[in-house]
Amino acid sequence: MTTPANALPPALDKMVQRFKRASDPKRRYEQLLWLAKKLPEFPESEKVPENKVRGCVSQVYVIAHLDDVGKIIYEGDSDAQLTKGLLAFLIQGMQGLTPNEVLKLSPDFIEETGLSASLTPSRANGFYNIFKLMKQKALLLSGNDLSDVEMN
Repeated sequence: MTTPANALPPALDKMVQRFKRASDPKRRYEQLLWLAKKLPEFPESEKVPENKVRGCVSQVYVIAHLDDVGKIIYEGDSDAQLTKGLLAFLIQGMQGLTPNEVLKLSPDFIEETGLSASLTPSRANGFYNIFKLMKQKALLLSGNDLSDVEMN
């Protein structure tokens, strides 16, 4: 059985479908706040510039490392609960993928969630910037050549 090139990994697809079903923006916000509460504690020592999401009004931090089978483990934190929920959404959806699986992801799924319509433009942009940093962390872990990748 072949999957289309744009098929999402199962965990991410599950998250997207959950948000698509919530047609009410208030319900989407409630889901994000619930996800934010479930995010594990983030080490203060990791709140350094190289882990900070640029272009975000909130303070958002993301770290990534590989487990012993080469899958990415993401951790993150934000000082704003809604943004923390967006971060938790991405972490839950992208956790346990290989670096190359993450690098193949397109941000198109962000539109599919319906969240963009519910978010302020700066939050929607922040959501994209969190995703971009998570991809950059995956690229660093992949060992691929960084020369042709925009890192800002």
